Amino acid sequence: MMKGRKYQSFNRARRPVRRLPAFSFPPEADFVFDVGDRAFEAGPSSPVMPLPNSDLLDAYSNAVVRAVEHVGPAVVRVQPLTSDRSFAGEGSGFVVSPEGLILTNSHVVQGFSRFAIITAEGRALTARCVGDDPDTDIALLKIEQNVRLPHARLGDSKSLRRGQLVIAIGAPLGFEATVTTGVVSALGRSLRGERGRLIEDLIQTDAALNYGNSGGPLVNSGGEVVGIATAVISGAQGLCFAVAANTASFVMAELLAHGHVRRGSIGVVAQQTPVPPAMARAAGVTQAYAVWVAAVEPHGPAAKAGLAEGDLLIAADGRPLTGLDDLLRVLGPGSIDQSINFDLIRAGKRMSVKITPKARKKGG
Repeated sequence: MMKGRKYQSFNRARRPVRRLPAFSFPPEADFVFDVGDRAFEAGPSSPVMPLPNSDLLDAYSNAVVRAVEHVGPAVVRVQPLTSDRSFAGEGSGFVVSPEGLILTNSHVVQGFSRFAIITAEGRALTARCVGDDPDTDIALLKIEQNVRLPHARLGDSKSLRRGQLVIAIGAPLGFEATVTTGVVSALGRSLRGERGRLIEDLIQTDAALNYGNSGGPLVNSGGEVVGIATAVISGAQGLCFAVAANTASFVMAELLAHGHVRRGSIGVVAQQTPVPPAMARAAGVTQAYAVWVAAVEPHGPAAKAGLAEGDLLIAADGRPLTGLDDLLRVLGPGSIDQSINFDLIRAGKRMSVKITPKARKKGG
């Protein structure tokens, strides 16, 4: 009996599996896909329906395109001219007034007085140097020809935040109208320039910059210039720096008025920093940012007044100090040999010191 059941199982296993009949559509069949209130017919004779450009570009791309279209026409290539009218290097710049004022870097100027200017549309012009300030790596040029040029607007660099989209436009390695994008990596940086001077109030970004980008604009998504490209760290990726637009605006006004920047000095190396919430509550401070003292020059005005490394400067004569551009304004021409009351936080406690700025030597 067991043997019979065994053979029955074998027979069932050997039976072919019943398969459903194959089904195929006739060659003349046509298909229609329902996509709402419109139909798309698939077939060899059906045209491809391209999507509009607005659908292909996402919000990020749209922001970059708008900013470049707004600022790009104002960006120029700057080439110093020697006495025999040959070129001595190159950099970038951008027009800040329709009369032909151009902001660029001091290290692009390099002591030359006359420059060849190539506009975004390919026009060849010449310019002379109005003045330069190596302490901020800013120079101001003026077009010699009587022309009207597209110009860019300086924005408020104080409104920048880490992680914010920024766009760099320039002529790196001679490739004009080059656009790169990145974010604001940090604010209020200090960096020693190629001539040994300490440049303060820098924006750090990972927007790619190369030789020739120097002096070009760093632009926000609204099409405002928030910085001027100034330096890269050789051998490092994503470590690029730009002078803050607020600093550039102050320097430009001084160069137009005097040909150089007159300013006081208290003898510190400083940078912008957030005020820790707990420290702000303990000291009764409401501002989000202050100026952190990284180093104090021996025997300088700050050292003589008792300012120490690590102090947080929060106000000067009652005016809040929320960044290095605020400190630069306080140390303007009128500050020289005038006592200024600085409010600061040290070890969580609020205190004040009086410092008398001295004149900073021109080019020093």
